[in-house]
Amino acid sequence: MADTKKIMIVGVGGQGTLLASRILGHAVIDMGYDVKVSEVHGMSQRGGSVVTYVKFGEKVHSPIIDRGEADIILAFELLEAYRALPYLKEGGRLIVNDQRINPMPVITGAAEYPENILDKLSEKVATTSVDALKLATEAGSIKSVNVVLIGLMAKSTDIPYDVWKKAVTETVPPKFLEVNLRAFDLGYNH
Repeated sequence: MADTKKIMIVGVGGQGTLLASRILGHAVIDMGYDVKVSEVHGMSQRGGSVVTYVKFGEKVHSPIIDRGEADIILAFELLEAYRALPYLKEGGRLIVNDQRINPMPVITGAAEYPENILDKLSEKVATTSVDALKLATEAGSIKSVNVVLIGLMAKSTDIPYDVWKKAVTETVPPKFLEVNLRAFDLGYNH
């Protein structure tokens, strides 16, 4: 790989974005790449925005991804996908969970959740959307949404399936492994 790959993982606190970034990091390290990860937390414990930058390649000096640079944005929630859109490079891929989680200003009535976000995203960029919550439920736990989404993203990378499965196996706690392996496969085969 000559180019450095840049992936943004965006979501809301509690959705498992950090575990997803660890799985991704594990897979790219197994492929022999240099990887840098930077996590930016809003009020993540209170359902605020969480953004993780993951850059990998032959040599990576900084984890930060600037506007217009992300090859892939993996979004765990619709509004977070919309907020992150300026970071996607021209021709980049947006993968989004079609779940809506109301932020605190919407819950308190101080703001309204934007309508038709998925339509607006699809008008601007090539967008792959999935009901990851439904697939996670099918896998056996709603908490495996993150691994469903990693599976979906994994399919569009040059990293072999078995490397991804090894990364999931070595990253997810053993008592949750079976459910998460099913979740990964449901995302990968979606």
